[in-house]
Amino acid sequence: MADGTANGFVLWFTGLSGSGKSTLAEKVAAELRRAGRKVEILDGDEVRTHLCKGLGFSKEGRDTNIRRIGYVAHLLARNGVVAITAAISPYRAIRDENRRLCGDFLEVFVDCPLEECMKRDVKGLYRKALAGEIPQFTGVSDPYEPPDKPEVVVRTAEESIEESARKILAAIRARGYLA
Repeated sequence: MADGTANGFVLWFTGLSGSGKSTLAEKVAAELRRAGRKVEILDGDEVRTHLCKGLGFSKEGRDTNIRRIGYVAHLLARNGVVAITAAISPYRAIRDENRRLCGDFLEVFVDCPLEECMKRDVKGLYRKALAGEIPQFTGVSDPYEPPDKPEVVVRTAEESIEESARKILAAIRARGYLA
């Protein structure tokens, strides 16, 4: 266990596109910053643009992307930063690999039914995937493997952002990462 005042840790959000990962990451990050913690958010879309440009969406490309996010999160955490990832990270084995790499790691499963994610689809990605315009789209034509034993499960179709954030912060406190 970490000493919550100095050590970093990784808070790993996983879930389908549109489930609420980025929204919750921002909400929890703001609370952690208010508590005096250094926080960096590694958002899946931003990392793809800046660190993983050119990687495709094959299983190999996705695995490489998530491994890179995990490595950067590991570097941040070992330097006292709270590294928050908000990426679909569809494959359980790669998330577990990052758990082993990072050590101080809390996995948050942002559980939201596919139908609700489709309703929230502001970018029109699900519509394009269903029309065959986006191949290998997680949850439609590519699998999503839910975590076996996440530290936190939030159900964003049923809970408010505030309720979900409170559950996550309670788990962070229970692990001793925040007073």
